[in-house]
Amino acid sequence: MGYTIGQKLIKNHLLEGEMIPGTEIGIRIDQTLTQDATGTMAYLEFEAMGVERVKTELSVAYIDHNTLQTGFENADDHRFIQSVAKKRGLLFSKPGNGICHQLHLERFGKPGKTLIGSDSHTPTGGGIGMLAIGAGGLDVAVAMGGGTYYITMPKMVLVRLTGKLSPWVSAKDIILEVLRIMSVKGGVGKIIEYGGEGVKTLSVPERATITNMGAELGATTSVFPSDEITKAFLKAQGREEDWIELKSDDDAVYDEIIDIDLSSLTPMAAIPHMPDNVKTVDEIGKIKIDQVCIGSCTNSSLLDMLKVAAILKGKKVAPNVSLTISPGSMQVLNMLSLNGALSDILSAGARLLECACGPCIGMGQSPNSAGVSLRTFNRNFEGRSGTADAGIYLVSPEVAAASALTGVLTDPRTLGTMPEINMPERFIINDNMIERPAPAEEADSVEIIYGPNIKPFPSSTDLPGSIEAPAILKVGDNITTDHIMPAGAKILPYRSNIPYLSNFCFRQCDEHFSERCKAAGKGFIIGGSNYGQGSSREHAALVPLYLGIKAVIAKSFARIHSANLINAGIMPFTFAEPADYDRIDTDDILALENIRENIEGGKPVSIKNITKNESYALSYEYSARQKAIILAGGLLNYTKNISE
Repeated sequence: MGYTIGQKLIKNHLLEGEMIPGTEIGIRIDQTLTQDATGTMAYLEFEAMGVERVKTELSVAYIDHNTLQTGFENADDHRFIQSVAKKRGLLFSKPGNGICHQLHLERFGKPGKTLIGSDSHTPTGGGIGMLAIGAGGLDVAVAMGGGTYYITMPKMVLVRLTGKLSPWVSAKDIILEVLRIMSVKGGVGKIIEYGGEGVKTLSVPERATITNMGAELGATTSVFPSDEITKAFLKAQGREEDWIELKSDDDAVYDEIIDIDLSSLTPMAAIPHMPDNVKTVDEIGKIKIDQVCIGSCTNSSLLDMLKVAAILKGKKVAPNVSLTISPGSMQVLNMLSLNGALSDILSAGARLLECACGPCIGMGQSPNSAGVSLRTFNRNFEGRSGTADAGIYLVSPEVAAASALTGVLTDPRTLGTMPEINMPERFIINDNMIERPAPAEEADSVEIIYGPNIKPFPSSTDLPGSIEAPAILKVGDNITTDHIMPAGAKILPYRSNIPYLSNFCFRQCDEHFSERCKAAGKGFIIGGSNYGQGSSREHAALVPLYLGIKAVIAKSFARIHSANLINAGIMPFTFAEPADYDRIDTDDILALENIRENIEGGKPVSIKNITKNESYALSYEYSARQKAIILAGGLLNYTKNISE
C-alpha cells in the first residue's frame, strides 16, 4: 500500500510512535514561525528553557499583528522579540514587511519540510507541499530548542478536484465549498490533501488560500502536491533550488474522499457568524453593505491584488462603502506600485492600509454599529471585528471588489468578461526588512530588552491529589478562542501581560468571569462541542491557568486548544455521556477525587457534583507524555524536570 502526501511528510520526519491514526507520534521540526501577538510569550517560554541558540534549520520571528502603536506596549514587545531573535539565532521580519504566512510562502517555505507556527493559519505552507501546522507558543518554543513536536496521527482525507473554475469563481469559493461540506469541526484529527486533475489549474497563491482557510475545518493541516506549478512559483521567487517533487502514490489509501467539480462552483459567501455558514451569493441576494476589507493571510497575494485592481480600474467605490486594501507583503505592495495597479486601486477610492493583519484581528477598521462588512478574511466570529453587532461576510476578492463598486453584495459574473491577469515571471526580491541574527560567537554581547509591560510566564504547581471547586462558567457549542481571550486593538497590546489580560477573559460570555475566578481561587469550565476552535492563541489557556481554572469539561475539543490546555497544566476532559452536560449548572460545586492517582495510573475518572449529589463519568485520552505533563503542572515544568 502506497502513501499519501501527508503520510510521506510524516514518515520522513517521524521520531517517535507509529503511524497509526489516533495514536500519538513525535516528529522532527525543520522550521518555525511566530508572530508578535503570540511571539512575546513564546520567547519568554524559550528563555525560561535556558537554550542558548535555536536548533531548527530556520526560525523566523514576524511582526504583523500588533503594528498599531497607540502606546509603548507594542513597540516594547517588538523590541524584546527583535533582541531575542538577534541573540538566539532567528531571522526577524520588521513591522510593515508583511503578514507571516504570505512572507513565509514567498521567501522561506520549502516543499517537503515541516513547519510549526504559533498561529493557526500556519497550514498556508501546505500550498507548496509543506507539512505546516499551527501550534501553541510553548510547543513552538520547545521545537526551537530542538525538541520533538507531538500530534495525534491524523486520518487522511482526499479532496479530489475535477474540471476548472469558471470565470469570476476563485480559490476562496473552493474552500468555502469544502467548509460547507465538512463544517468547522469536520476536519478534526485529519489531514486534508488536494488532488485530482483540477489541482493543475490552480496557482500557488490559489492553493495557499485553500490551505490557509483549512484551519477553519479544525484540520491538523492541509496540503497540495509539489509539482511544476510549485517549481515555477519558487523560480519566480529566485528559489528554484528549494523545489522537490512531492506527490501521493498511485495506490495510496484515504480514509475519506470528497469530490468537487470546480466547473460547478459559483461565487459564495460565509454569512454571520461562522465560516461554515456558507451560501451562494445569489442565494443571499443584494444586501446593502457598509464596508469592504480586502487582504489578510488568506487573500492578500499579488494575484489577489491584481484581480482587485483590474475590477476597480477606471471606476469609483460606491458612496456608502468604505473600502480598505491590505497587501500581504512589502513585495506585493512594491510590485503593485511599480506596475500601476496600486494607482488603479487608490484612484477608485480605496484606503491603503499597512502590510499587516489589521482588520482581520480587530486591529482597526471596525465596522459601524450593526454594519455589514464583506471581508476576504478567514473568520467571521461574532465580535471579532471589534463591533459586537456587525454582520461579517467572508468572500473572495472578486466578490469584494465588485460589491464595493455597487454598494450591495454583488455576483461578479454580472460585470461581464473577467479581466485577464498576467503574473510576472520574476518577483521583486528585496529582503532589506529581514534582519539576520548575530553570529553565535557574538551572541553573548547581545542584551535581551524587556519592557515594563512584559510580565513573567504564569506559574503552576504539580497536580494535587484531589480538586474541589465550583463550575465557574458554562458555555455552549463552538466556543472560539476569541470568546475565551479576545483580540482587538484594545487588548492585543497586553498579550505579554497575563495579569492585566485576565480582566478580559470570557468577557463576551460573562463580564464577571474574571472577578468570580479570583474570588473562588480555583474552578472548572463546562463547555459544549468543539470547545476552543479558531486561533492557536495559547493565551486562551494561559489566562485561565492564571485565574485558577483546573479543568475544562466539554463535549469535544478543538485540536490546538486541547493541546494548549495540557501544556498549561489544565486538564481537558469530555463527558462520557454527552447528556451529563445538561446536569451541571454554573456555581455547582464539583470534585475530582483522587485525580492525581487516577491520571497517573490511567484509571477511569469521574467528577462528583456535590451540589446535586451526582457523579458523571469523564473520558480522557492522554498519552504517557501528556500524563506526565499534567502531573508536573504543565509543559514548562515538565521540560525543566526532564532537563535537570
